[in-house]
Amino acid sequence: MAIQIGQAQPPVIHERLQVTVDDTALDIAVVRREGDLVPILFLHGWGSTKEDYIDIGLNKAFHGRPFIAYDAPGCGKTVCGDLSKPNIEFLVSTAEVVLQHLKVKRFHLVGHSMGGLTGLELANRIPHAVVSFINVKGNLAAEDCFITRQIFDHPEKDLQKFFDSFIERTLQSPFYASGIYAAGIRDRVRPEAIKGIFESMVDHSDNGDLISKFTSALFPRMFMFGEQHATLTYLPKLASKGVQLAEIPGAGHFPMYSNPVAMWDAIWKFLNKVELD
Repeated sequence: MAIQIGQAQPPVIHERLQVTVDDTALDIAVVRREGDLVPILFLHGWGSTKEDYIDIGLNKAFHGRPFIAYDAPGCGKTVCGDLSKPNIEFLVSTAEVVLQHLKVKRFHLVGHSMGGLTGLELANRIPHAVVSFINVKGNLAAEDCFITRQIFDHPEKDLQKFFDSFIERTLQSPFYASGIYAAGIRDRVRPEAIKGIFESMVDHSDNGDLISKFTSALFPRMFMFGEQHATLTYLPKLASKGVQLAEIPGAGHFPMYSNPVAMWDAIWKFLNKVELD
């Protein structure tokens, strides 16, 4: 369906969904927009929130594009009845429940970091529903665990103390936008959810055969990464298997903070090509 730029936009909806996942009550904070085009499901990274993507509602390139973003369990404004439950499998099941609740049958998928790994496992579970997948530096191999492996490299029984030390280490990180990320992370993460998520992400990255899952998928795929990640050893393999690579200049792990203009432009061009082909 062609959308005219002068056409009125459906409103951006902020709502809460009360659902149950794995016998755990969730009160999920959602932001979305309805429309007739294929929607985009956005999955944020650990320590981030749905607001990483909310500017799509203001971006003229995405005029008429429906979207869904929500705070993952353990993050943002979402309330999780048992904070020991969140891990990658739980996050995948949460995404499925959100899609079912909103009656979404087909969607474009964009996931960053933890959201990229969640998205990959979601796409592997329901590949028929995924029109395309933009993986924004989601975990694909052991080398991607520079954040999550800290749960093993800097062991601490007190999760609040671990969190405090994690923030201090992040503030000293040489990656673009680490300061902005660290400054707000206390408001975006429940410390009780750290252990399950981090350990699960490391296990999937080390043992989950993630590159094969990503490269063997039949839908169009893009792997987006900041210029500081241009040395990732698996990038040539992704390209050789038909994955489009998008390097974002002036960015590290967080292109949405360091260079959002380039990030949104790459997303728009990819989706536009997918839908025209």
